[in-house]
Parts: sequence; C-alpha cells; structure tokens
Amino acid sequence: MRRVFLTVSAGLLVLLIAGTLSPLAAQTETAAEGMAAMAESTVVDTALVDTAAVDSLAAAVEEEPVEPEPAPQGGFQSGLVEFFQKGGTFMWGLLALSIIGVAVIIERWITLHKARADVRKLMERIVGALKKGRLDEALDVCASMRGPIPQILHAGLRQAKKGTVAVEKAIETAGIIEMSFLERGLIILATVANVAPLLGFLGTVSGMISAFEAIAQAEQVSAKLVASGISEALITTMSGLVIAIPTQVAHNLFVQRIDRFVVEMEDSAAELVDTLASMDE
Repeated sequence: MRRVFLTVSAGLLVLLIAGTLSPLAAQTETAAEGMAAMAESTVVDTALVDTAAVDSLAAAVEEEPVEPEPAPQGGFQSGLVEFFQKGGTFMWGLLALSIIGVAVIIERWITLHKARADVRKLMERIVGALKKGRLDEALDVCASMRGPIPQILHAGLRQAKKGTVAVEKAIETAGIIEMSFLERGLIILATVANVAPLLGFLGTVSGMISAFEAIAQAEQVSAKLVASGISEALITTMSGLVIAIPTQVAHNLFVQRIDRFVVEMEDSAAELVDTLASMDE
C-alpha cells in the first residue's frame, strides 16, 4: 500500500508542477514578443524621416507571407492550475485528501482482486482428497492457492486430527484475521468521503466572507464583483463533492465485495466441517 501511495503522490505532484510551470513559460513568451514589438516600432519611428525607407519597408511587409500564430500550449494545465489557485488555501487540504483516496482505492482494488478464488473448484479438490484419506494433499491444495478462503480452510485442516470442535475454532480465528485484512483501508475511504465535502464547504464559507468584505470596501458594487467572488467561493464545495462522490462509490463497492467473501467463507467452512464430521462417524 505504501508503494502505491508514493507512486500516486509522485504522479500528482509532477502534474501539479507541470501545470504551474506552463503559465510561467507562456508569460515569458508573451514578454519576449512584446519586447520584439517595441523594438520593431522604434525602428519604424526612426525610419519615418526617410520616405524612401518607409516605401521599401512597406513593400517588404506586403511581400512577406503572414504565418499563423501557433496555438497556445498547456491550456488545460494552466486552466487547472488557475482553478486550483482560485479555490484558496483549502484546496491544498482537498488535494491531500484526493491523493490519499486514490492511493487507498488502487491498493484495495488490487488486494481484493488477488483475493478472488474459484471456491467451487477448491472445495471439490479438498473434499475429494479428504474422502480418499489424503489430508496432506488437501493441505497442499489450500497452500497452493492464495486468498482468504484457502487460508481459513488451511487453518481448519491443520486441526482436523483434533476433532470438528478444534476445526471450527481454528476456522473462526483465521476468519477474524482475514476479515481484518480485507477491511483494512475502508475506514480511510469513509473518512475521505465524509471530510472532503465538509472541508469544501468550510472553504466556501471562508471565501464568502472574503467576498462580502470586498463588496463592503468597494465604493460601487457591481454585479460582476459579486458574481466573481461567489463563483470563486463555490470552487471548494464543488471540489469536495468531486472527491467525495467517487470515493464513496468505491467504498460501497469494496464493502459489497467483502460481504461476498464472507458468504463464501461461511459456506466453505460449513462444508469442510460437515465433510470431516461425516468421516469421523
């Protein structure tokens, strides 16, 4: 999880730095073009004394083909950085929450995907080995597969010689451990989904206070001044909702997946106990 978190954080940091440098590069190009234009106007003003030079300059300008101006680069990045800067200080907190949420979502998705197993095929192999009296083979089958279900069955089979009561207790203990592993990180997603809208609303309240202070200090209040201040204040609310909605959806999907694992673990454990009990009779 730590490796995934660092990777996502580094990627977002690179995007943020790239978006910050793009407007600076554009400003530098604009300043260079302005200096070139000033130098050209100075040359033209000096040449006004000589009408022959003016005529030759005009002819040269008419003959020179006009090249279209290149399209501005980094429009999306500069717009994103400008949007972020308008949100104020609270946008940094929202950025941190988004990084944490994305890192946990990626880590949980990978973990739960690896935890999937073909339960029906697994139980057929285990039950078949037990009916033939091959306990070691059943243990090897569980050890060869990854996931919470093979792990709890392996824990139960290790206590098979001590009776079904010991098997049930071992399965229960292993199930608690596996459940804590599956549910790890869900509390972080729930926290991000709950805190992001609240932090966004707090930023909106702070922005509204600043907007009304600017209106109170202005001698003439215009609709443009009011609208711009309110729009900037609402940026944090929108950003908080954009972070919270996908995080909450991911949290609900992970909970549903874990509930499915729980049902499969209970069914597999019950079938294993029944098989061992029938063999003891």
